[in-house]
Amino acid sequence: MKILILGARGRLAAALARIWSSPHEVACLSRAEVDIADLGALDRALAAQEFDVLVNGSGMTNVDACETQREEARAVNALAPAVMAAAARDKGARFIHFSTDYVMDGLKTTPISEEDPAHPLGWYGQTKLAGEQAVLADGASHLVVRVCWVFGPDKPSFVDMMIERARTNPRVEAVADKFSSPTYTCDVPGWIEPFFSLSLPGGLYHACNSGGCSWREYAEFALQCASESGVPLATTTVEPLKLKDMKAFLAPRPVHTVLSTEKIRRVTGISPRPWQEALREYIHKKYAPLPSSL
Repeated sequence: MKILILGARGRLAAALARIWSSPHEVACLSRAEVDIADLGALDRALAAQEFDVLVNGSGMTNVDACETQREEARAVNALAPAVMAAAARDKGARFIHFSTDYVMDGLKTTPISEEDPAHPLGWYGQTKLAGEQAVLADGASHLVVRVCWVFGPDKPSFVDMMIERARTNPRVEAVADKFSSPTYTCDVPGWIEPFFSLSLPGGLYHACNSGGCSWREYAEFALQCASESGVPLATTTVEPLKLKDMKAFLAPRPVHTVLSTEKIRRVTGISPRPWQEALREYIHKKYAPLPSSL
């Protein structure tokens, strides 16, 4: 398959490109090569490419920056995916667009399914929802894939920051009353690759590791895994913070966005593993590689 990935320097897109590069033919376009906010340039760049699968791993993901840079966020998150969807349709290709749990309002305290209505709280979520809607309206074969709390080896994330902080600081804190589902970038390619076949239905899917946690639980488990791996830490305890006390946050954050992965399991037969298992593997590989027999 010829796969074209946009946003190839991002944490998730980089993992997709690396893992799919064998046996597929993968090409990547970074933001430096094509400014996706320039819709005309994006359309011309895609017209010049040949691909069987087009993947949008790009986006404006700084939630707070989206509140102040609204036009750029709208162009990147809402308008550009519509251009990509049309380009893929014109070539008879599968389009895979990544979205976010921030399209939800966070009021539902049980796992969210793809059938639950979206209701974003901030501009980031509003633009991402508009992008979802444009992609799904363009063609039945297009895929919209929601991920959240993404971690992996290609770019540091929240858990890496927590580990680095705990190396020298005996006091580490994280929000204890916001909940979601971590997503390991190295697991995502295996969940999504079955959709390279157009025999599987397009539509909206949740693709994250199973289960949910708070930021605090996420951080504390990461510290415990790092300690198991031999990383010298000043603490393995994470003190709780309240979301309402995070005065630096400009944009509103949904509180409960644990995602159900039942639909992707039903369609592909693949059950995403628990986030704890994935996070332990990631940290052990990074800090203390596991024996090959494990």
